[in-house]
Amino acid sequence: MGFAFKYGYSLLCIMALLPAISCSQDYTFSRATYYGSPDCLGTPSGACGFGEYGRTVNDANVAGVSRLYKNGTGCGGCYQVRCKAPNLCTDDGVNVVVTDYGEGDKTDFILSPRAYARMARPNMAVELIAYGVVDVEFRRIPCRYSGYNLMFKVHEHSRFPDYLAIILLYQAGQNEILAVELWQEDCKEWRGMRRAYGAVWDMPNPPKGAISLRFQVSGSAGVTYWAHAANVIPGDWKAGIAYDSTVQLS
Repeated sequence: MGFAFKYGYSLLCIMALLPAISCSQDYTFSRATYYGSPDCLGTPSGACGFGEYGRTVNDANVAGVSRLYKNGTGCGGCYQVRCKAPNLCTDDGVNVVVTDYGEGDKTDFILSPRAYARMARPNMAVELIAYGVVDVEFRRIPCRYSGYNLMFKVHEHSRFPDYLAIILLYQAGQNEILAVELWQEDCKEWRGMRRAYGAVWDMPNPPKGAISLRFQVSGSAGVTYWAHAANVIPGDWKAGIAYDSTVQLS
């Protein structure tokens, strides 16, 4: 699940950042810590609702965030995080995916243990972990998922045919999903889904038959548009199954 990322800084610095946080070039200064994990991976119970995907995506280089969570709109966003202890940390830092909500001691990121340790220079991870909390700088960067289109996973709590909840996976680029709608063929209209929490969208009594969706995307250039995925979810959909949209966000 390889990633490569980049980002321009204007949006992050203009957003309603806390007064104590400042921007240098295209990075924003903050702090980061890490959470406990028995296997150093992410957590499958993160607030974004990603489940097992949230535990392992991006080689488990994942993070919980607070104000970057943005009521779930920030789920799936990618960031480069570099620690500011040059004797302990590399210049490149680590690229992480937002999979959870979490608040720490004036931190913007609570990293998985693997992601936190990856900021360290060779053989310095133990010393970095001993710090617990470190000063960092970060920037938003596009996500890249080699070999993957955007996918719609039917949430495990869905109940065919009466209740449908979906999660968007492999959200590439530097995008945010603002709305999701299903096409109601008999009424010839789009029906809006509810953001249940995080990246989970749901609807009682969904349309019968194969389901076409459209979703509103806000891109890095500030342009908002609707992307369409025709008949992406089959009429006999099953909970826990992910369906390929054939859509590539950039």
